[in-house]
Amino acid sequence: MKKISECMIEITVFVCGASLMILELVGSRILAPYVGTSIIVWTSLIGIILGFLSLGYFWGGKLADKKADHKILSFIIFLSAFFIFLIIVGNSYILLFITKHIKHLYLSSALGTIILFSAPSILLGMISPYALKLKIKSLDTSGQAAGNIYAFSTLGSIAGTFAAGFLLIPMLGTVKILYFLTIILVFLSIFVSVSNFFKIKTITLFVFIICSLIPLSFNASVQAKSLIDIDTPYNRIWIYPSKAPDVARPIRRLTTDPYSVQSAMFLDRDDDLVFRYSKFYRLAEHFNPGINKTLMIGGAAYSYPKDFLKNYPDGEITVVEIDPGMTKIAKKYFNLQDDPRLKIIHEDGRVFLNKNQELFDAIYLDAFTSRLSVPYQLTTREAVERIYDSLTDRGVVIFNIASSLKGERSKFFQAELATYKEIFEQVYVFTVDKVSPSSVQNLIIIALKSERVPEFRSENKEYDDLLESLWTGKADADFPVLTDDHAPVDHYIKELIH
Repeated sequence: MKKISECMIEITVFVCGASLMILELVGSRILAPYVGTSIIVWTSLIGIILGFLSLGYFWGGKLADKKADHKILSFIIFLSAFFIFLIIVGNSYILLFITKHIKHLYLSSALGTIILFSAPSILLGMISPYALKLKIKSLDTSGQAAGNIYAFSTLGSIAGTFAAGFLLIPMLGTVKILYFLTIILVFLSIFVSVSNFFKIKTITLFVFIICSLIPLSFNASVQAKSLIDIDTPYNRIWIYPSKAPDVARPIRRLTTDPYSVQSAMFLDRDDDLVFRYSKFYRLAEHFNPGINKTLMIGGAAYSYPKDFLKNYPDGEITVVEIDPGMTKIAKKYFNLQDDPRLKIIHEDGRVFLNKNQELFDAIYLDAFTSRLSVPYQLTTREAVERIYDSLTDRGVVIFNIASSLKGERSKFFQAELATYKEIFEQVYVFTVDKVSPSSVQNLIIIALKSERVPEFRSENKEYDDLLESLWTGKADADFPVLTDDHAPVDHYIKELIH
């Protein structure tokens, strides 16, 4: 085939448009373990890719005016496949180097995006204007030709978006998807121009196919021994063995970002909570004796729900976890068992609160543990009002956030504290770690619906030890309350990383 058929031009821009959007969505998963998934990271990813895509449009148009040839178009597609393959090979090394030497989130996320995604974005951007030049037969039909090209390119982008978000990422994972893109694009470049470097392209296609199969068995052996890397509809999750921070016992950790661990479980025997911060959830019994019906927003590996079911034989707990993949992981790797007293709802926590009609003795929030990806919709005054309305008369809400108590890195804590104090009668703060007030640490906020002033001593030794961590300092005055209309949580969170 020496010339591209009319239909083939539309197919080419459709496939390349789909490939670009798949690459952009997969890019968020590649960056997530190193810089997180905050609005800052998404802004860098979308903005930078759009910038280089525009550069590709510009260069593609200039190149097409100089020489419009199907062989050149074929070579551009082939190069885009090659640079996507380089992402597979080098993303871990590049991102580890960047995050090790650059601590600023804006800069590290932008630099990582530029190094990994600039070249394929430019090349995929060049394809539409170049294909348009090949498509135009006369000035009389140039408008229709342009409309067809950009319509098919946009349809491809739409198809790629839905395919990646609904199907490919949860089913295949990032590495397999990138191999899939490289193979599809090499195959497309061959189809566009069979006579142009046919042997080289065929050999490259064969090599890419072989390479896509080798890591599967390799990763299986690595995962069996150490790191388990799983993509779910909402997260890229790493599970790996480690040692408990305070006792010499083996544990299994689960994390979704480089700055925090979302859950952990003892491997020798699953008999206690690993992290001290999670033990503060047990204080619900101290502040509201006789708790029975509870709610937890954010399940992760279900560490505390398992603890609750063990300690309250007659108790019931509802867990609202947005990610069904996380629940599957908890059952497979973290000893979560089915229990009639455990009700699991896969839904956004705020959506659940908005329509909830039940009353709970205690509400636990475990959706704030990540230092990079705090769900702002659960932090606002409107969300706190719904939490308040979902509690019994003596109900208690307990949650953990990462922040400092004072200084620039305390903004999120100060704003959240002000928000809860506007709604709840009593709000108390506990420090998990014994560090300076200006240091980033785990902070526990406990809000009581009752006006009865509690005791901060207990005959229960564990409770008494936790209660001694009560913070008696004063928060900054007049800090703005978070609302659905204005909740700059990501702006506050970035200070924690710096």
